[in-house]
Amino acid sequence: MSISGKDSIHGTNPKDSINVTEANTNGDISKETDAAWNFLDGHHDAVPGETVDIAKLRRRIDFRIVPLMFLCYTLQFLDKVILNYAAVMGINKDLHLKGNDFSNIATFLFVGLLCFEIPNIYLLQVFPAAKWLGINVMLWGIAVACGAAATSYRTLLVSRVFLGMFEATIGPSLMLISSQWYTKSESAPRFSFWYLGLGLGQILGGVISYAFQHMGPDARLSGWRTMFLTLGLVTIIVGSLVIIFLPDTPMKAKWLSDHEKVALLKHVSVNKTGIENRRFRAQEILEALVDPQIYLLLLSVILLSVSSGVVTTYSSTLIRNLGYDSKEAALMNTPSGAVSIFFTLLVGYGIRQASHRWAWIIVCIIPAIIGGALMSFLPTTNQSGTLAGIYLVNAVVAPLAVFYNWTVANIAGPTKRAFAVAIISGSFSLGNIIGPQTFQARDAPNYRPAKISVMVTQAVCAVTTVLLFLYYVRQNKKRDNSSDSENEDAFMTPEAWVRMTDKENKKFRYSY
Repeated sequence: MSISGKDSIHGTNPKDSINVTEANTNGDISKETDAAWNFLDGHHDAVPGETVDIAKLRRRIDFRIVPLMFLCYTLQFLDKVILNYAAVMGINKDLHLKGNDFSNIATFLFVGLLCFEIPNIYLLQVFPAAKWLGINVMLWGIAVACGAAATSYRTLLVSRVFLGMFEATIGPSLMLISSQWYTKSESAPRFSFWYLGLGLGQILGGVISYAFQHMGPDARLSGWRTMFLTLGLVTIIVGSLVIIFLPDTPMKAKWLSDHEKVALLKHVSVNKTGIENRRFRAQEILEALVDPQIYLLLLSVILLSVSSGVVTTYSSTLIRNLGYDSKEAALMNTPSGAVSIFFTLLVGYGIRQASHRWAWIIVCIIPAIIGGALMSFLPTTNQSGTLAGIYLVNAVVAPLAVFYNWTVANIAGPTKRAFAVAIISGSFSLGNIIGPQTFQARDAPNYRPAKISVMVTQAVCAVTTVLLFLYYVRQNKKRDNSSDSENEDAFMTPEAWVRMTDKENKKFRYSY
């Protein structure tokens, strides 16, 4: 997928060629203005008369920041999903897990993640998102590596809880970082691109598990322990790269000149969501608590994530129960990643070309419902049909990126947005808590109630998505969106960068 967008090249589109001398204004700067405006006001004379090719600049940004975000998201999924593969590598036997012990271990990772979302709201306002992300990537790498030393149910449970706590920042941080560098229409394919890490993690997980299962019985560490240790060390290295190379904001990017920073900030000003403002406003959280869109987003992501929790934790087990051995089950799970990647690319491209986020979500939910039906009602002797069902359920991966993009595109105000991204990420965790708990030992080996839950939750998610779409349409009509033109020059005033929520700013328009 090309992530450079569909904008014209320099000279063919007025929006792709920006004179940096246009980014100036008169008047006092309020303490409430975003850090981006403070930079603009101090650099409005940067390189007079020089123009910047936004399309070319955007490509440079893509290659600088998107790969790092992609690596982080790949590893956060891979570090979670290795428990799925460890289930067919002997972890239950080695740690004497019984009954619902394995489901509880999978669940409490997300309990730790969910609990830490609350302090994460404040910490994302205090610390730069990029640095906070890098530190937490290193810490969860340590937690994964420590999992290799687990000797019992309790010790493994503790390592997974800490993994969840440190991974709590991945969704909110990547959402906030992405929104700093791109306009709303540009950000959708970028969200999809770093979100491809989930699909790649599924593929790599199967291959890595298959490789480590070939370790001999005389090895000092068993295959699953070596897998935990290796992936933990790789994650620590990636975390250190994030700290070193990912800028905190566009204003602090050493590889951009001042006139390029001015041009970029002017370009993204149409978002009306700001870049950085670390002042905490409690009233923004109060506004968020009575905002219907947040509750619809939260409910939709919970419903979608129930299926995600099922495929993340139990797909290998379901495949093995079809009659495959542990090595075959690991490899047979890799097409799940290919399905995730396909639908993520499809949605990212579709939204960039035609918008209609809500419709693309429905496009992905339909095959997931079909997959749930195949898993639920076909006999296990029908290997091909059941496998197709397991693979199709992975279409639900793509809409999660859309809901994340919706969150940062449609919620303004730094404190409110930090609160919203934490809540939506937390709802993902809640869905993943519910998902594994639908697998109860008494339902083995078919686990039909869990399979039916996949189908039902996706159908209800389709309904909440349509309700969210109708809400945005109604809100935009109330604001008479035909009266304001969203061009860059219209927002190059201090007022455009004063911290306001989407409710306070009557010129704000919702994307759908």
